[in-house]
Amino acid sequence: MAKAPQKKLTTFIWSGTDRRGKKATGELDAPNLPFARSMLRRQGIKIKSVRKKPNPLLKKKVKPKDITIASRQIATMLGAGIPIAQSYKAIAEGTDHPGIRNIFSAVRTDVEGGTSLSEALAKFPRQFNSLYISLVTVGERSGNLDSLMDKVALYMENLEEIKAKVKGALWYPAAVILVAVGVTGLLLVAVIPQFEELFSGFGASLPVLTAAVIGLSRSFRSHWQIVSGVLVGTIIVITTSYRRSLAIRHLVDRVSLRLPIFGTILRKAAIARFARTLATMFGSGVPLVDGLTSVAGATGNHVYHDASLEIREAVTTGQALSTSMADTGLFPAMVLQMTTTGEDSGELESMLNKAADFYEREVREAVDNMSKLIEPLMITMLGGIVGTLVVAMYLPIFKMASVM
Repeated sequence: MAKAPQKKLTTFIWSGTDRRGKKATGELDAPNLPFARSMLRRQGIKIKSVRKKPNPLLKKKVKPKDITIASRQIATMLGAGIPIAQSYKAIAEGTDHPGIRNIFSAVRTDVEGGTSLSEALAKFPRQFNSLYISLVTVGERSGNLDSLMDKVALYMENLEEIKAKVKGALWYPAAVILVAVGVTGLLLVAVIPQFEELFSGFGASLPVLTAAVIGLSRSFRSHWQIVSGVLVGTIIVITTSYRRSLAIRHLVDRVSLRLPIFGTILRKAAIARFARTLATMFGSGVPLVDGLTSVAGATGNHVYHDASLEIREAVTTGQALSTSMADTGLFPAMVLQMTTTGEDSGELESMLNKAADFYEREVREAVDNMSKLIEPLMITMLGGIVGTLVVAMYLPIFKMASVM
């Protein structure tokens, strides 16, 4: 028998008074306005106004962190014996994130209509990737959805932690460099011209450094529109190309792995993701070949994405996982040895989790050490730039004082 199509829910804002006569306001999800009024009357609300909630000009994006938090809440409720539909309803009504509310309300409606949870989640591929759907599917088939959701939540928490560490390592120096560029630009535009007017009546040649800085200031003030346009255009072109061009993403990921300090961190983070994802999939009962497909999308780097697919093809032909990993040349000896031990002992999930723990710890320590090292270097660089400009402006004054 064909399932009846589920009506899309709309969020309404209402105000009125409750059974005690007290003023009350809130939000309500309903298929249409009459249905919303009917629901409020059944709750004993004397309605003053009900209107459709306006769409915000800037929609709040659903981030992986939001899905991680919601998944942990779902796992906790399922573990406590709360039904699936009721769990998703509780999240939808309890969150202040409109995106999460809409997604979880739609999932709850589909589940109440007889759709499986995995099918309902699969309608939102941008929020729930293939790995997430695969684990939920296995949980539904095995009857262990609560334990599988706990595994999903734990996996996503570990993944978000390592992503936050890597992003922190990359954003800190970028922020300092941005501040240095801003301060330098401000000095060239606002401060240097004042000194230039002061030095114009000297009647003597300026020191080389001072003349160079003044020349740089003139050029920047004359062509700041071009300079700004080139910088903004370059950023837009690079960002757009990275999002739309697979070749550019491959190139950026390959180059990033070869960077002196950051490359090591990115490589260890990719290995940790690979090991953690594969351990989670394999331990949940997902076949190794199917699991490697999801692992490819979870590594966060196109070099390791392609390597995961190569490993999948090799495993499909009957080759051992450790041998397939070694053939890519991207995995260190320790990971290969632990994988081999796991295959031989039947403890592959445990050994992969240990490898993931080790490399996640390595990433955390590397980021902490790099932050301690980069902070004084960045401050020194910023001080050097500003100091050079200041010295350049005071050199003529020192020269004039020595002549007098």
